[in-house]
Amino acid sequence: MSERADNDLIDATLAGSASAFDEIVRRYQERLVRSLEHTLGSREDALEAAQQAFVSAWKNLSGFRRDSAFYSWLYRIALNAARTSRRKQRVDAMSLDRIQDGGHTVEDQDPNIAPDHALMTEERVRLVQQALQEIAEEFRRPLILREMDGLPYDEIASILDIPVGTVRSRIFRARQEISDRLTRTFSSGTQST
Repeated sequence: MSERADNDLIDATLAGSASAFDEIVRRYQERLVRSLEHTLGSREDALEAAQQAFVSAWKNLSGFRRDSAFYSWLYRIALNAARTSRRKQRVDAMSLDRIQDGGHTVEDQDPNIAPDHALMTEERVRLVQQALQEIAEEFRRPLILREMDGLPYDEIASILDIPVGTVRSRIFRARQEISDRLTRTFSSGTQST
């Protein structure tokens, strides 16, 4: 998915081709929804924000300056849409692994793994997900883009419109906060046992 190919689709869309914008949606929809799902903690909210982002991108496509990657611009629109329409929901206990792998984990595939091991793993993943949702959004977003989406620091900087150094420091701080929260959780859990 090169920027040149994106620019060709954008030009065709601006010239009136609905199928060109359909191709843009097909190209980025799942990636955008997956990123938003990690950020928002809910697939329903992610789908809603992605839909709003595509509508807004289509309406404002002539304003895309092309000084950043199209996906970066689209992701910023989606984050703004999510902020304005975000509903309060409990964090889904589904593990990060299940979200990334389409709902399946190693435990689901191997019947020889002890049930208590699977429960312990699920609990740990739930605690990590909970810790992730508890840290400030300004730290959570760059961490998700790096760890879940595997984006390079410069693309994260472009998406969030912050310097690369700030991206690095926020990711470091997010990791530290999650580590501190998990350490407190696990140490309090072992003391009460």
